[in-house]
Amino acid sequence: MVVWEVPEPVPSCGHAFKYRLAYVVDGTCALRFDNEAGKGDHVHKGNEERPVRFSSIRALLERFWSEVDSMRGEGRHEGADD
Repeated sequence: MVVWEVPEPVPSCGHAFKYRLAYVVDGTCALRFDNEAGKGDHVHKGNEERPVRFSSIRALLERFWSEVDSMRGEGRHEGADD
């Protein structure tokens, strides 16, 4: 997980954060939320890539952990409220 507050929004994003949240299983990236110029906020899950709506870092982290827990077959992540 890496989150930076940037002085100006990344092109295609309306917020002041650059981020990369990755869940790696056996050396393979199974899930990644990130944003980049030209693509905006999006998620990679397996071979699929789709846009995501960014509302806050907290909401993004909660969604990331929820998806990780779902992939693991677990309940809600204990650190989601931290």
